[in-house]
Amino acid sequence: MALLEVENLQKRFGGLLAVDDVSFTVKQGLIKAVIGPNGAGKTTLFNLISGALPPTSGRIRYNGDDLGGKKPHSIAALGIARTYQNVKMFAGMTALENVMVGRHVRSRSGFLASMLKMPWTWSEEKEIRKRSVELLDLLGVADVADKEATSLAFGQQRAVEFARALAMEPSLLLLDEPAAGLNIYETAEVGRLIVRIRDLGITVLLVEHDMSLVMDISDEILVLSFGQTIAEGIPAAIQQDPEVIKIYLGE
Repeated sequence: MALLEVENLQKRFGGLLAVDDVSFTVKQGLIKAVIGPNGAGKTTLFNLISGALPPTSGRIRYNGDDLGGKKPHSIAALGIARTYQNVKMFAGMTALENVMVGRHVRSRSGFLASMLKMPWTWSEEKEIRKRSVELLDLLGVADVADKEATSLAFGQQRAVEFARALAMEPSLLLLDEPAAGLNIYETAEVGRLIVRIRDLGITVLLVEHDMSLVMDISDEILVLSFGQTIAEGIPAAIQQDPEVIKIYLGE
């Protein structure tokens, strides 16, 4: 069953066609990677799916809902969470508080209710804190919950970022270069975290340049070049595709 359907998607910036008639699906419960050289349109594709950019033409459907015209917060509320290539921690806040921010989209208490300290806001915040601690524990960083987030090692910040995204209770998680800036050991740990997330029943779509990571954890791979699809399939088939070898992987 396809959780995400992208049909004839196009994004034009003036004379530049960043995404050119791209179509693909992401099946529920899988890890799908999007790879390609710099400038291939990968991040633009993520921006279109998450609502950060409107498409020039084409359609994106998530769980049967047309995402056309929807704002990023509305798309997040539908169940699509996203991380970024550059880890973004809220300064002056602990790791736990950073994760709790991710629950905002699922909370019922608005600003006024919180200001007035309505009775249900206390119990909701307690539940948010409890769930956030559980997510940090799941990703192996519960021991840094009370530490200032920006002081953490880069790999720990990445795990906190994953936990914050999971706090939104997504069905689809978009990971934009999750291994960027990590060493070989941290990259291996990120790979294990992504598989663990998939095993929780969360579908993953990731953009990544580390081919060892991509080939190890992906169920399917989409290859872009100059905004166009040049190949799609299982890792073994992508590794043998002559066009992919020529353009991206190298002979």
